[in-house]
Amino acid sequence: MSIEDDTRREEPVKDGGPYVSEDGAVMGRDFVIPGVNPTDHDPYKFHTGVKRDHGGEDAIEIIDLVKQFGRARILNGLNLGLPEDQVSMVLGPSGTGKSVLIKHIVGLLYPDSGDVLVHGESIPNMTDDELFEVRKKFGLLFQDGALFGSMNIYDNVAFPLRQHTDKSEEEIGEIVNRRLKEVGLAEATYKMPNELSGGMRKRAGFARALVLDPAIVMFDEPDSGLDPVRTALLCELIREVHAENGGCYLVISHDLGTARRIADFIAVLWSGKIVESGPKEELFDSSNPFVSQFLNADVSGPLSMD
Repeated sequence: MSIEDDTRREEPVKDGGPYVSEDGAVMGRDFVIPGVNPTDHDPYKFHTGVKRDHGGEDAIEIIDLVKQFGRARILNGLNLGLPEDQVSMVLGPSGTGKSVLIKHIVGLLYPDSGDVLVHGESIPNMTDDELFEVRKKFGLLFQDGALFGSMNIYDNVAFPLRQHTDKSEEEIGEIVNRRLKEVGLAEATYKMPNELSGGMRKRAGFARALVLDPAIVMFDEPDSGLDPVRTALLCELIREVHAENGGCYLVISHDLGTARRIADFIAVLWSGKIVESGPKEELFDSSNPFVSQFLNADVSGPLSMD
């Protein structure tokens, strides 16, 4: 199994000068990185850029991605490949750009520079019509399920099929009922979202994410707000559905229990860049000071409360 270094990692200005990004922007003058001291001349000293081989093809490639809001640079030259037919997790502290990354992958945000490739196609360079079509490849589970409060569970799950296909109501019914049964909600078909627990709403959102048979399914902190038992049950469900359907699954989280249960591949994101990425077992055994601290929940290391 090969290990390669990311030679594109920026170097600090010599003699302790200000940090200069690859695009020539100067930290403190042109941008700030949330959580990083603007006077730090080497904010990426722990970002080795090691990318461990996952043994497959990439479904999604992120190339030199930069995104800035005002003076806050959230993503700063991020490079990442997410493998086909595996469950990948992007882990990192709160506020490091994990949700911003997802929005770039589905074309809800456009990068200031860099590219996002999905099955070899550039998302930022697509026309609106092309983007509309490629989004049919995606299923997305939001933190709270994002169900329509005025629709029952059946109609919520049927919504993508009615919007994006010409299927008959009979065909839609077969798909919706199959997906609801798959996530354990066959008896909740006509309940309203406010009648369901938080875990049930997430499962309903998962069923809706699956109805178009997406090649890529993304989960934005699916464990948020769930107790440990329901988190474990949801993780088990994700693994079971992925084993049956395959595809590229991307889970955004900072929960280590979720990572241990469902991830095949892990990438650790901090300060707008990937610190390291690779198969789960190798990342949990990493000697990188930040990766080791974060994945072992150690109080000693580069990450602090500051």
